[in-house]
Amino acid sequence: MSQKDPIKIIRLILSLFILITNISCAANANSDFVVTTITQNVYSIVSPSKGLPTPENKGWNSNIHFVVTGKGVLLFDTGSSESIGNKIKKAIKTVTNQPVRWIINSHSHADHWLGNAAFNETAVEIIASNKAHITMKKYGEEDVELYSQVTKGTIGSTKLMFPTVLLNQEQKRKFGEIDVEFIFSNDGHSPGDLLMWLPKQKIIFGGDVLSSDWMPMITDYKNVPNLVSTLYSIANLSPTIVLTGHGKATTIESVMRDADLLSIVWKQVKSDFEKGKNSNETLEDIKAKLEPKYKFLYKDFSSEIERHVNLMYKLQQ
Repeated sequence: MSQKDPIKIIRLILSLFILITNISCAANANSDFVVTTITQNVYSIVSPSKGLPTPENKGWNSNIHFVVTGKGVLLFDTGSSESIGNKIKKAIKTVTNQPVRWIINSHSHADHWLGNAAFNETAVEIIASNKAHITMKKYGEEDVELYSQVTKGTIGSTKLMFPTVLLNQEQKRKFGEIDVEFIFSNDGHSPGDLLMWLPKQKIIFGGDVLSSDWMPMITDYKNVPNLVSTLYSIANLSPTIVLTGHGKATTIESVMRDADLLSIVWKQVKSDFEKGKNSNETLEDIKAKLEPKYKFLYKDFSSEIERHVNLMYKLQQ
């Protein structure tokens, strides 16, 4: 060991101590909505809760991400109420004094866009797909009422604030000095899912199209093949960082894992359905084949694989 090595070790220990202290202080200052640094100008606020809104989580069950530019903040999703949006705004101020100028709504599920109104004083654009906007208009009022009921009012009151810029196709934009590309999933998770790609930093913002800790979030639309295709397309971009709608930041390995799993399950369900097999037979076969590998790659494989198989069977009809 060289004479310089002990000095490097001491510096490393001091750096880690300072980092841990700063993280602890930030958590104490804003114990619920803690900002996590992804890169120099990209940040996440990761919800500790997943699943339905409840009185305990006060409706906060999805992630928020933001990019700080020289001309303002680009915010990806706003949570499931105006009060959550206000907490997001407060958390962002621990990082920058720049106002939120642009908002991206990844899709129309309530936990990702009902917080829009918290930014009405500064946001100049709220961007979403046209399909998502149609769904928001259709179900927005119902979602606000539902979320208030299931959280027993702890979510607070919310004014609806809809997207102002509607996309019908993929496009490139520049926000401040940041190059951005918008990618469609072809309804992979819900109508009009919108992903955001930072090509220079190779970071993908996926909303609920991308997963990390949990099984892929498929819904009752006939879209599983589109979701699989989208996942492989995202993997071909070779992202270095993958930011999801729920769970921690992850990597390209998670994207490939999800694509491979969904592809295998969909193909077998389709084949078994055409042969007249029932879903229980298919489920037992799939569990036997896939559990040894995938049980340890997801927090919820054992509970979710049955839902995936049953839903895919319904989609064959």
